Amino acid sequence: MRVIDVMHLGRPHVIGCWEVDGVLVDPGPESSLETVLEAIGGERPRAVLLTHIHLDHAAATGALVRRWPELEVYVHERGAPHLVDPSKLLASAERLYGDKLNYLWGEILPVPEENVRSLQGGETVLGMEVAYTPGHASHHVCYFHPESGTAFVGDVAACRIPPSSLIVPPTPPPDIDIEVWEESLDTVAAWSPRRLALTHFGAIEEDVPGHIEKVREKLREEAELARQMEKTEYDADNEARIRRALAAEGIGEETVDELLQAVPTAYQWSGLDRYWRKKAEREAA
Repeated sequence: MRVIDVMHLGRPHVIGCWEVDGVLVDPGPESSLETVLEAIGGERPRAVLLTHIHLDHAAATGALVRRWPELEVYVHERGAPHLVDPSKLLASAERLYGDKLNYLWGEILPVPEENVRSLQGGETVLGMEVAYTPGHASHHVCYFHPESGTAFVGDVAACRIPPSSLIVPPTPPPDIDIEVWEESLDTVAAWSPRRLALTHFGAIEEDVPGHIEKVREKLREEAELARQMEKTEYDADNEARIRRALAAEGIGEETVDELLQAVPTAYQWSGLDRYWRKKAEREAA
């Protein structure tokens, strides 16, 4: 088991693709695919498991299937249609990233329907247990590898860029739901994992329960700050808090840049603001 640093845009510790028993979990963006292919020696993976279809996790999937037409891809049933026909996913991404879309994530290719294996949660696939874990994305799943005690958690357990201990939950639109996310943290904790495999970045192996609780606290904290602030104020305050926290740990600017690339502050407020608006609409109804 290992994490392959895809070296997104040439920078380390931003996006990690996990390889376990010949399976790739979240291959990352197509723009970094050559790094992954080199790491696996050009050998076909047994399969690709996606925690969710956000482009930093899954954009390379179609290119992998083009290279190996028999490659199976596992994804939650809500995400599966957008792998087969990524037009809506691309339209949403273009609204977020504009003309930087291809530079950031590369070519987004469709995955033939016959290659897609849809999940609901509760299955066991390729020796791993599957749990439905929405909150960050409505189609998010996590995988548990019982033999190693490792939970592959995508974005559910937030981001932490070594050597910093700062935890930053990524909250882009449109699916952020704090209460549901907390339930998904409970789901991961119920596995009693010895290790959390983060996409951003690496493994959490010390005090896994403590990390999960800190993610819960940070979610509530960021949601409340976003409720109180307008976007411009929140964006500036968020980046300033990140820089202060890393400086207090004696962490250099390289790690600051890695974290801000992994979790761009420009998209954090929008997801949380939408969460509050939808919550108010539900309560009013």
